[in-house]
Amino acid sequence: MNYLAHLYLSGDNEKLITGNFIGDYVKGKNFLKYPGKIREGIILHRRIDSFTDEHELFREVKKLFREEFRLYSGVVTDLIFDHFLASGWENYHPLTLRRFARKTHAILLKNVFYLPSRVQGFLPVLIKNRRLESYAKKEGIKQSLEIMGRYTSLPPKASQAIEIMDANYQFIETHFTAFMHELIGFAESESGIHLKKPGL
Repeated sequence: MNYLAHLYLSGDNEKLITGNFIGDYVKGKNFLKYPGKIREGIILHRRIDSFTDEHELFREVKKLFREEFRLYSGVVTDLIFDHFLASGWENYHPLTLRRFARKTHAILLKNVFYLPSRVQGFLPVLIKNRRLESYAKKEGIKQSLEIMGRYTSLPPKASQAIEIMDANYQFIETHFTAFMHELIGFAESESGIHLKKPGL
C-alpha cells in the first residue's frame, strides 16, 4: 500500500503513524534503533506490505498493470489503491480527508527528527502539494506517477496507467473494497487499534 493507506492503518497513535510512514526507508535491522511505538509502526508497515503482496485480490489487480510496468506493477497498484481509499474516504474515517491530512502533517512535523534524511527532504513537498488529498482525483495519481517516472526507475507511463485504471475501474474498485475490509481486520489484529469499516 502507499502513503495514505499506511497512515490510515496506523490509527491515532502519533509514534505508530510516524513509524508506519517511514517504513520503506528503514532497511533491515535498522528498525531496532527506533524507540517503542515508532519501531512498532515500522514493523506494522512491513507486515501490511507482506499481507498486501501475498493477497489474491491485490494480485489480480496487479496483473492489469504487468504488461506496461513489469516488476513495478505492484508499485502502481499500491498508488491506484490509494486513489480508491481517498475517493471513498468518508467510508473509512470520521475526519474529512483534508482534516486528516492536516492532522497527519502536524504529527510528522512534530516527529521530524525521527524521519530518515530522505523523508525529511520530501515531506515539505508532500505537504505543500497536498499530495495525500490529491490521490482522490485521477489527475493527482497521474502526477504522482509522472514524478516517480522522472526520479525513480518506474517506467514513465503515467498516462497508460490511468487508461488501464479507467478501463477496469469497477473491477478494481470491487477488488479494492473487499481487500481493504480484510486489510483493516489484519491491521487491527497486528496493532490493537480500532479502525472504521465501510458500512459501519
